[in-house]
Amino acid sequence: MALRNPPDRGSPAMSEINIIPLCDVLLVLLIIFMVTAPALSHQIDVDLPQTAPIKPVNPPDPIDLSIDASGQVFWNGSATDGAALPALMRTAASASAGGQPLLKIDASGDCDYQAVAKVLAAARNAGLDNIGFVRK
Repeated sequence: MALRNPPDRGSPAMSEINIIPLCDVLLVLLIIFMVTAPALSHQIDVDLPQTAPIKPVNPPDPIDLSIDASGQVFWNGSATDGAALPALMRTAASASAGGQPLLKIDASGDCDYQAVAKVLAAARNAGLDNIGFVRK
């Protein structure tokens, strides 16, 4: 038994993409952009506030803080007692008008972690935020 073609019901199905609606949408978008483009290039004069020139401020000198293997703290090369360290840090944080000084911590590789943690806690409590670790 041979298969028959289905009976014709008008025109055969289209196997092509209908691009007419796409062209219509693109033409409408083109017209919209052509109408709005001149409005976008219109210049508007705006008076912006002017500021006075900022005088350059000299940053404060960095603080060299080193911790040796025994846990002794040295503030800019001079030995410092652990009880006097928070007072020195508060003074350094509040005395600088040009911003906070950079606290450069040089911890010996043999020192206890607790000594470094105490120095970092004292710096945070004093309000020093600009802290860096260095190795000399």
